[in-house]
Formats: sequence, structure tokens, C-alpha cells
Amino acid sequence: MKKVFLFSSFALSSLTALIAQELPSDTLKRVNLEEVIVKGTRLTSDIPMAYTTVSREEMAKNNYGQDIPYLISQTPSVIVTSDAGTGIGYTSFRVRGTDANRINITVNGVPVNDSESHTVFWVNMPDFASSTEDVQIQRGAGTSTNGPASFGASIGLQTLRPTMKPYAEYNTSAGSFQTYKNTFMGGTGLLYDHFVFEARYSKIKSDGFIDRAKANLSSYFGSATYYSGSTVIKYQAFGSAERTNQAWNGVPSDSIANGNRTYNSCGEYIEDGIVKYYDQTDNYWQNHNHLSAAHKFNPEWDMNLTMHYTHGKGYYEDYKANAKFGSYNLTPFLDKDGNEVKRSDLVRRKWLRNKFYGGIYNVSYTGTRLTATLGTAVNNYDGDHFGRVIWVKNYNNLSPDHEYYKSNGTKLDYNVFVKGNYRFTEELNGYLDLQYRGIKYKVEGTDDKAGEIYVDKHFNFFNPKAGLNYQKNGHTAFASFAIANREPNRNNFTEAAEYERPKHETLYDYEAGYSYHSNRWTVGANLYYMDYKNQLILTGKISDIGEALTSNIKDSYRAGIEITGGVKILPWLAWSGNFAYSANKIKGFVEYVDNWDGDAVVVDHGKTNIAFSPDIVVNSIFAFSYKGFSADFSSVYVGRQYLDNTSCKNRSIDPYFVNNLLLGYTFKPKFMKEIALGFRVNNLFNTKYETNGWVYTAVSESAGYTLENRYKEDGYFTQAGTNVMGSIAFRF
Repeated sequence: MKKVFLFSSFALSSLTALIAQELPSDTLKRVNLEEVIVKGTRLTSDIPMAYTTVSREEMAKNNYGQDIPYLISQTPSVIVTSDAGTGIGYTSFRVRGTDANRINITVNGVPVNDSESHTVFWVNMPDFASSTEDVQIQRGAGTSTNGPASFGASIGLQTLRPTMKPYAEYNTSAGSFQTYKNTFMGGTGLLYDHFVFEARYSKIKSDGFIDRAKANLSSYFGSATYYSGSTVIKYQAFGSAERTNQAWNGVPSDSIANGNRTYNSCGEYIEDGIVKYYDQTDNYWQNHNHLSAAHKFNPEWDMNLTMHYTHGKGYYEDYKANAKFGSYNLTPFLDKDGNEVKRSDLVRRKWLRNKFYGGIYNVSYTGTRLTATLGTAVNNYDGDHFGRVIWVKNYNNLSPDHEYYKSNGTKLDYNVFVKGNYRFTEELNGYLDLQYRGIKYKVEGTDDKAGEIYVDKHFNFFNPKAGLNYQKNGHTAFASFAIANREPNRNNFTEAAEYERPKHETLYDYEAGYSYHSNRWTVGANLYYMDYKNQLILTGKISDIGEALTSNIKDSYRAGIEITGGVKILPWLAWSGNFAYSANKIKGFVEYVDNWDGDAVVVDHGKTNIAFSPDIVVNSIFAFSYKGFSADFSSVYVGRQYLDNTSCKNRSIDPYFVNNLLLGYTFKPKFMKEIALGFRVNNLFNTKYETNGWVYTAVSESAGYTLENRYKEDGYFTQAGTNVMGSIAFRF
């Protein structure tokens, strides 16, 4: 039975009802035990917060090898970007204008964000969607979770529930830019009434839209589950190996103006007057291990304990033309004419080797009026950063392990929370969520840019949340308030000026919403005001070594409305969509413009727009379904995004409107469960657009550059024009 949920606020309760109708009681019991594993960090429809859940079926329908950000891109206030222009390789997303290192991401409650940068590199999780049951996007501060603070959203991924019947599946996709994806997966079903084993392997390759932006990705997922009465024990292992060619620089605006939308400067150098390209790559290996135990003591009480260990290592390799030996701890040498040589071309590798491990425990009570969860977690990170020079032109005595910087970062992150939902009446309930979070972060050693570095910080945060929720006859209304605190990331510390150490940031999140759900149509609206104190942003300040610096600004905010809706137009035709309008402002922005002739020029802009925060984001989907045939026509509009905080149109990303078409046909031959065919046309009308970028500006009277006519360097991440993918899946 296929169910389409236009509003995910009802998805979990609807799914439970659906399972209860279709599964025998012993299987349903096991499914309920699986829910215990993620219960501590999940929202349900009676909790007063804004969220959307994307189901396994919706992701599978759109899974042609693109990363998770692209599979949730139709949800409210989400915008996505891809370095290679195809959604494969380095991708990222923003929610309500908030970037990835301010978004908390977990898998079964285990933090995925890198402890130091706070971000998630989706290139290290290729085809993870094939092993994902659903993804819940909690907008705003969200509920208490583990890992970094939620300053725009929390993303919770739940891995596949074990399938009680044996199955096997092979699916393959192929299309534009020499892109293909192959996935093999299968499961034993329930063995001896206790055991289930499942596994997946995926391989993805793509040349990318951008020149020399190839991606070669592989991933695996395996699980072993044991059921016994009211207990489930599960071990999961997943990981990946990735090799991508760098496309991090973007395309300069003058190249775009000249019609060259695929130019890639990464690895470019000149030798004997000829432009050449070095094969600059990013290489990383990552392996995750989760061991979970869930137990229901009785209908009221249950618990979950998860132990986890992640190991990662890798490097990116690039070519540096005419590099200073002093920056790489290299000794000058004499050439054949006796001249001292202090510069030469070289190739370097910047390494990261880390481990992340810890434990998470939740105990929950479900009563007639009160549901409550007590949770705690202790996680530790240990990461080595080091750089090596592997080749220097005309340099004869280079050590094979020449190291030019090395540092170690450690981070202990621990928290405890208690949250409860109390039903005052059949319609009205109140929610309270109290969390304490502590962080001990230390970095010492040398950095490739900042030289000697030393950080030793301890943070203590109290993050309360509270709200009311009202439900009756399909109507739901809520109001909530939350406080979230976030520590600076590694770059905020290492790239800060000596006289300006970064402070922690604080968010005060006010939310209110209303929705109505019937058998034929749904509608909803969510209002929010996110008030930031000491938000860390780029102000234009430049360090002594030329690095852009972040600074705390006193007051900034995001205020907006998110409207969602859907209607079943005909038995075989439905429409759903969402509209988000927001004002994202810095109340008083002071810019420091790099001045080649002396001290930086200070410009007070007053109230300005926060960079990369469009005021309008709109999504629309028309879904057609008749017997085994389906067709989806989706559209997205994203308003103007500014590359810096000056609200200057000359330094912005133009609004864009993009349409996609998805076709599918499923039939059931006698010799197997089903065969599913799919065909996707991305960017149906060949829109030329960009989704991300960067900019550097400077002034110099001597060179003729003024504030009104600045020197400018920039890079825009152009996206592919019309491109296609086809797929076929065999399910047994």
C-alpha cells in the first residue's frame, strides 16, 4: 500500500497506524522496539515545534545518486548547492539561511557533525539514503539532541528498520556527465525467530558538470539485529571511501559573463608559457560503528543505550606554484649558477586523521497524560591535523615524509536533558525540555596558516525549551520558545586576531504555527523569530597572513513565515508545496574593507541582509499516479542571496527558478517481486543559475580602486543545465 503524506507533522502517527493495520502483532512489537532507538531525539505531532519528515519511499523515488541534501530539498526553507554542479560529490544545504556548521545532524541519535568544524561532509556518506528509513528536519532550535547546537535546524536520520522477510535488490542508474550508480542490497529476513542480517554496497561515479570535477565514491552498510522478547540489540557498521577532484574555487564572474560556466581553476599552473592542470584530489576514508540495545520494561517504560566509534582519515592534495620555502619548513638551495633559490613549485598533502567515540543513553516513560524522556551522552573527539610536502620542483633532498605543520585537537562533549509532554486535556498539552551541555576543547601545535596555535576552552550551556500544543478535529496550533548556545568552531579560533578571541553565540527562538489536515487537503503556517546574540560572521577583516576573519556581532535576527499546503485534485493527481518568506538582518553591520595602501577602510552599513539568506524560497510538486505509472513535476524558486553582508547587488547570487520532471513505472512479473523503471530530467528548461559563491574586495587609491569601484575576486558555483538520469531496480 502506498501512502503519500503531504504534511510530515502527521507522518509518524500515520505510519504507526498503517503498520498496525498491515503487520502481525509480533512484527509490530519489533517495529516499536526499533522506534525506541531514536525516540530520545524525535518529534511527534503533539510536540510544539516545526518539522518535516521525508519517508524512505520519497527518497527512493528520487535517489539517482545525489546526496541527502538533494533528497530533502523540497522541504520548507531548504536550499542546496553542489560544487560539481550535479549534486554528487561535495554538496551542502542551508535551512532558513543557516549554514551546515550550525545545523545538528544525527544518525539514530549519534552525532555526525565533525567536532571541530561542526559541519557534515556528505561526500563521505554517498548513497546513505539507500540505508535510511526516514529523515526528520526540525526547523529552528528543535528538540534536545546530541552534538553541536541547532542554530537553524536539526536533521535526524533513522537507518532502515530490519525487514522480517528475505529480500534482495539491485538497482542501477546512469545518465549525463558519465554518471552512474550501482547498489546491491539484501537481507535474510527473520532467522530462528531472533536474528536479522542486512547489507548494502554502493558505487557512484560522475565526471561532474564543472571541468575536472570527477567523483569516485563507494559506500557500505551492514547490520545485525537480535530480538528477544522486549529487547532488541543491533550492531550497525557503515562507511565510505571517496576520491573527488577539487572544484572548490567556483567560476569567476568574468568567465560566466564570457559564456564559460564550467571553468575550474583548481590545479591550474603555467609551465613554459603553457597552461597546465595538476590532478588535485580530495581523498577520505570513514568508518562508523554503532552498537545499540533497546528494551521495553512494560508499556510505560523503555530505554536505549548506544555505544559508537567512528574512525576517519584522509587528505587533499594540491599544487602550489612558486611557493615560499619558508612557509613549508624547506631549506633554500643553490642553483647551478650559485643563486639561492627560496621559491619553487611544490605539491602538498593536508591530512586529517581522527577518531570519535562515546555513549548515549535514554530512558522514557509513556503514561496516560505524561510522556517524558531522560537522556545523557558523553562523546570524545581526537583529531590530528598535519601537512606534508611530497614533491618540490628541482629540489633534490626532500624527505619522503617532510612535515611542515602538525596539531592535535581534542573535544569532550557531554550533555544531559529531561523533556516531557503533559496532556492537560484531550486537546491541549504542554512541553518542557531542559538541557545542560558541557564542552572541553583543546588545540595545540602548529597550523599551516596561523603558525603556533593554542586553544583551551571550557563551555557550560543551559538550553531550555517550552511550548503549548492544541489539537482537535484535524486542527493543530502551537507556540514555543527555545534558547540554544553554540561554541565557536576551530576556524573561529585559529583565524581570529590575537586581540579578538571569539565568544559563544546564543539564539532565542520564538515559534508559532497552525495546520489543518483532512482526507483531501492540508494547509499550515509557521511563524518564527530567531534572535541571535554574538553571532559569528565574516566582517571583511583580514589577518596578518591574509585570512578572512570572523567576528561576533551583537544583534542579528531571522524572522519569517513558512506556509505549506497540499490537495488531492483528482484520485490520480495531487499537488503539494511550500512557501517561505523571511527577513534576515544584521542590526548594525560594520565592514572592514582591505586597503592595499594602509589600514582597512571602515564602513558602517547600518541594518543589512545576512549573507546567503534569500528572502523567498518556494517549492511545488504536481504528482500523477495511475496503476503502475507515476510522474512528478517539481519546481523551486530561490530569491536573491548576497555573498557578503553589505546587501550589494553586484556581489550576490541572482534569483533562480528551476523545474524537474520525474517519471516512473513499476510492474510485477511472476518470477520476482517487482521491476521499477525511472527516468529523471533535471533542470528541464535549461536554466542557467548559480547556488553558492564567495567574494573578496579591496580598495587602493594608488591602483584606482575606490569603495564604489572596488577590486574584486569572486567565484560562483554554477549548476548543470538540462541533464538526464535513467534507472532500473530489480526487487526479489
